Amino acid sequence: MKTSITPELLKTIMTERIACAIPAACAGMRLDQALAELLPHYSRSRLQQWLKAGQLRVEGAIRRPRDPVAGGEIVSGELTLAVETTAAAQDIPLTVLYQDADLLVINKPAGLVAHPAAGNHDGTLVNALLHHAPELAALPRAGLVHRLDKDTTGLLVVARNLRAHTALVEQLQARAIEREYLAVVTGVPVAGGTVDAPMGRHPVDRQRMAVTPGGKPAVTHYRVLRRFRAHALLRVKLETGRTHQIRVHMAHNRLPLLGDPVYGGRPRVPPGASPRCLETIQQFRRQALHAERLALTHPVTGERREWQAELPTDLAELIAALAEDAESSS
Repeated sequence: MKTSITPELLKTIMTERIACAIPAACAGMRLDQALAELLPHYSRSRLQQWLKAGQLRVEGAIRRPRDPVAGGEIVSGELTLAVETTAAAQDIPLTVLYQDADLLVINKPAGLVAHPAAGNHDGTLVNALLHHAPELAALPRAGLVHRLDKDTTGLLVVARNLRAHTALVEQLQARAIEREYLAVVTGVPVAGGTVDAPMGRHPVDRQRMAVTPGGKPAVTHYRVLRRFRAHALLRVKLETGRTHQIRVHMAHNRLPLLGDPVYGGRPRVPPGASPRCLETIQQFRRQALHAERLALTHPVTGERREWQAELPTDLAELIAALAEDAESSS
C-alpha cells in the first residue's frame, strides 16, 4: 500500500528550532563560516540559503553570509528542510536489526532495489524506509549513505537525521566504516589476497562496471574460509565502495561470483556432482554475495558499534550443497 507524505507531516518532521551563541573563537570569520563550525551537520550552502531567506537571524536581524562576526552573537531561527526524496511511502516489510533516533540498520533481502529508477519506480528500499520512518523524506536518498545491489543481501545503515547523515558520509570517505561480505566464487584460490585495481564504466556497455586504467581507486581484500571442489567461500572486506566492486574485482581476478548474471560467466559444476549439488548450482540465479558484518562509530554517542546478519536461506543451502559434494568426493 502506498501512502503520501502530507504537508502537515512534512512541516512536523522537517522543522528544527535553533538558538545558540557563536563561539568567541570564531571572531573575524564570515558568518557562514562560523555557522558551519557551529552547525556542522548542515552544509554551508544550506546555511547560506537559510540566511538569505531570513530563516536564520543574528540577534534577531537578517545578516548576509559574508558579514563578519565578533563572537558571542545569538543565532536563532526555525529551519525548514527541503524535501529531498519524493518517492511514495509503501508498506514493504523490513528486517530492522537496530534503530534509535539517529540510525537504522537493515538486513536487506535479495530482490529489493535500493532506489527508485527507470524500471523500478516503486517497491524499493527507499519506499519501504519512507513508510517505516517518514522523516527520511528530508534526507538525501532517504538517509541511505551506501547501497547494496538488488540481489545482494545483508546489512545497510540508514541515517535518520542530517547530523547522522553528515557524520556517516564522513566516515565512509575516511574508510572508517567496516564492511565485510561472504561470497561464493567459481574457482579454488590457493590463498587470499588483495585486488587493487581502478574501476569505472565499461567502455562499451555503459550498464556495466569494469577495471579501467582511468577509473577511480578501488581496493578489495579477501581470504579463503573454505574450499570446495570447483568453488570457494571467501570473506571479502571493502576498503573502497565502488559500484559492483566485489563482483567486478573478483571476476577480474578470475574468481567470479557464483550465479552472477552480469560478471559471472557460465556456471561451473564439479565433475560427477550429486543431483542435489547440480540442481542447487543451476537454480542459484543471483550473485552469491552477502553483507554479513558492519561496524561504525555511532554519529552521536561516539560509541563503536557492530552488527552481523545471518546467511539467507538460499545462500546457506548453496554452501551446504557444495560442502556435501566436497565431502562425498574426498
